[in-house]
Amino acid sequence: MDLTTQIRSSLNSQSFPTPSIPWTTTLTSRVPTPPLPSLIATAKARLLASDLTTADLLDPSSTAVLPQIHPETPEAVLPKDVPCQVLDIENLSLSRWEQVEELEAVARGEQTSGRRVVRLAATDDPEYDNLDDGPGPGPAGVGAGRQQQQLQQRRNATHRLVLQDCKGQKVYAMELRRMERIGIGSTNIGEKIMLKKGTVIARGTVLLESNNCVLLGGKIDAWQKAWAEGRMARLKEAVDSERG
Repeated sequence: MDLTTQIRSSLNSQSFPTPSIPWTTTLTSRVPTPPLPSLIATAKARLLASDLTTADLLDPSSTAVLPQIHPETPEAVLPKDVPCQVLDIENLSLSRWEQVEELEAVARGEQTSGRRVVRLAATDDPEYDNLDDGPGPGPAGVGAGRQQQQLQQRRNATHRLVLQDCKGQKVYAMELRRMERIGIGSTNIGEKIMLKKGTVIARGTVLLESNNCVLLGGKIDAWQKAWAEGRMARLKEAVDSERG
């Protein structure tokens, strides 16, 4: 079995979309040729950072696309695995202003860890990594009650995503049951998701469960930046409009 076939086979076994032969050959044509594990790791990283709609990226004979989806159809199932990428994500459990606060916390580099807020410092110096600010005094700090509320909101959250297949078709997807890896700050724009065969589509919306999709990770930096800036602006505009 040649290297190109081995790379494609390994990716397929890990629920990654199958790249085209020409695309894979660009990895194996280097001299000297890197070892197979390095080639597979490189292929994964490049796929996760790529736009799935790019011409000649994926093997058309091995890559399924979303079926025609009609909102009036009560229920349908995917006949094959379909690779998709995330274009948008929204926490339906929060008000618009709470969504603004959530985005601002992500922008500051704050994430909840247990019952404390951990600020991720933007530096490579280990001395400043993962500084634990603790509850913090006054209104500027995050009290234990607020932290507990955030954790509870995260546990009970329901997220809606916009997914896109390799042909550019878009579909809404919603958590049917809570999936911890889906969330603002943890799900990136451009992230890849493999929808598994048998996934249910109810009235035009894909119903996500941990057993019917594989979250592969990844991000397209330009998309993420544009989404964060645009999303924040739209939410603030909506809040201002509601306040009159």
